[in-house]
Amino acid sequence: MWTLIGGVFLGWGLGSNDAANIFGTGVAARVLTYRTATILISIFVVIGALLEGYKGMGTVAEMSTMSHMAAFMAAFAAGLCVAIFSYLSLPVATSQAIMGAVLGIGLISGIPDITRMYKVVLCWVFTPISAIALSRVLYPLLGNAFQKVLADLQTRNIFIRWALLLAGCYGAYSLGANNVANVTGVYVGSGLLTPLQAALVGSLSIASGVMTYSRKVMNTVGKKIVELDGFSAFISTFSAAITVHLFTQVGVPVSTSQAIVGGVTGVGLVKGARTVSRKTLLEIAIGWVSTPISSGVIAYLMMRFYLAFSGAGS
Repeated sequence: MWTLIGGVFLGWGLGSNDAANIFGTGVAARVLTYRTATILISIFVVIGALLEGYKGMGTVAEMSTMSHMAAFMAAFAAGLCVAIFSYLSLPVATSQAIMGAVLGIGLISGIPDITRMYKVVLCWVFTPISAIALSRVLYPLLGNAFQKVLADLQTRNIFIRWALLLAGCYGAYSLGANNVANVTGVYVGSGLLTPLQAALVGSLSIASGVMTYSRKVMNTVGKKIVELDGFSAFISTFSAAITVHLFTQVGVPVSTSQAIVGGVTGVGLVKGARTVSRKTLLEIAIGWVSTPISSGVIAYLMMRFYLAFSGAGS
């Protein structure tokens, strides 16, 4: 069971990085405190994982049928990659990290079978695009409705605060339902855990990362891409939550980082392209490209090192 350490580490890294995708915009807009955000995220991540986390487990398990040691190596390598990006205050695609690590392990035994990844990669591409499209539609649509129905500014602000809280809770639920497969799905593939056990271990690991080391990336997502008011934060979060939950229904773990950056970017485009920080978007894009490469290289080297000194087979 000690091989679960890799998954726990990855879950911690996911929580520390992806908490920003849920309430980073709300905290930056000062709609709620950082502490309140982390508590809500932790609760709803666990709920989402336990209720719907199994939907993505099959996809990851099918692409990561490996030994217990190989599963540990893949999860630990992905976790290390995510931790490094979190330290650099950059949002990172955990789904890309674990898939890169799985491919890195697969290279040990020859050319890995990438045919099953086409569906996943296609969903990765459409994740930010979907979130951008949703936020661009929802921002003017709901904005006009709010102004007509809620004429009083104080009442409108109270409503937006509660709307953002609900959207964030929904986003945390979607995060748990969709991304817990990234954390412990490899252990389902190796036969070490059942889907329910994997969901429980993974979600608690994610919650630990949320509670201990998520503040830095929240600042990047919430402030540096585009300055957000409360309503913009709500639209960004809600668009990302819908996007991630939709992909959960087809059983594909996707990046909440890509979803929220897409949501924030869509709002920025509605306000005017000049409000979007292209420099920050470029830095994040570089991180996305380098994530699977980095985790794949780390996993490959770790497995090679282990095999060289143990004489075991992969």
